[in-house]
Amino acid sequence: MRARSWFVQSLASLAVLAVLVNGARAQLLRPATKPAAVVDGTQITMAEVENVLKQAGPTATPLTEMQRKQLQMEAVGMLIDDLLLEQFLRKNAPQVSVAEVDKKVAELTASLKPQGKTLADFYKESGQNEAQLRTNILNMLRWAAYVKANLTEADVQRYYQESRDFFDRVAVRASHVVLRVSSSASPGEREQIRARLQALRQEIMTGKIDFAEAAKKHSQCTSAPNGGDIGYFPRKLAVEESFAKAAFALKVGDISDVVETEYGMHLIKVTDRKPGQPADYSKIKDEVRELCTEEKRLEVLAKQRKAAHIEIYLGQ
Repeated sequence: MRARSWFVQSLASLAVLAVLVNGARAQLLRPATKPAAVVDGTQITMAEVENVLKQAGPTATPLTEMQRKQLQMEAVGMLIDDLLLEQFLRKNAPQVSVAEVDKKVAELTASLKPQGKTLADFYKESGQNEAQLRTNILNMLRWAAYVKANLTEADVQRYYQESRDFFDRVAVRASHVVLRVSSSASPGEREQIRARLQALRQEIMTGKIDFAEAAKKHSQCTSAPNGGDIGYFPRKLAVEESFAKAAFALKVGDISDVVETEYGMHLIKVTDRKPGQPADYSKIKDEVRELCTEEKRLEVLAKQRKAAHIEIYLGQ
């Protein structure tokens, strides 16, 4: 599991990412080869995946095969999210006028001039044409309009109060034992994995084995050699919500019941807690709104994923 920064990037940064991903998806013809994934009948090709990785730029050091596969899976996830959000916006977002799109195109053109670049340069760098750019801008404006209509100041303030640990920069340090669960695992197989962890928890609680040793022997994570230690993390955005919620509910030294994430099933032990400093809402309200907006996007995507028929072939 990996950490991210304290606050999410701005909507403008998210918009740029969306443009790149949309450009990668829209620019390529879909060949008759086996796709990387299929979302409600729409294919995501390996060429699209590779184009996303290409746009991300070179890495400082050569990637291992495992690292490359991981990046490919992340790219597939981004492309799936892009399709799902586009589906949602078509059905639920307010209408956006052509004039609004024209204005954003003009703003982009003006922002490129100090760099000595034109729209043609931008199209080449992002792998898009004019029609694709305008579609991407339309989707970003639709999202902004949806948020404006569905996220009030009262919602943002309530979110701040419910997330004080994060905004006060409270952090916990935790270790975990994780058993991976295949996406194709049957209910019976999932229950067997859960039972294995519950039995292991009982051994830890009765002193038959300590947590660090249990992690070294059983955890299916790169943190296993370190006794499952994943370091300090904040309440939000560093690890999956169910993991963070469980960890922050524990006292130092406590061990959780089985916690399930997309990564697998976990036992969590909190080993330290930093209290942070009280935040001033008036000074960070813009950041609070950004984070609240991002979580709303993630909620939308989670619901869309449940409703969609998604098949992932990458790695098979």
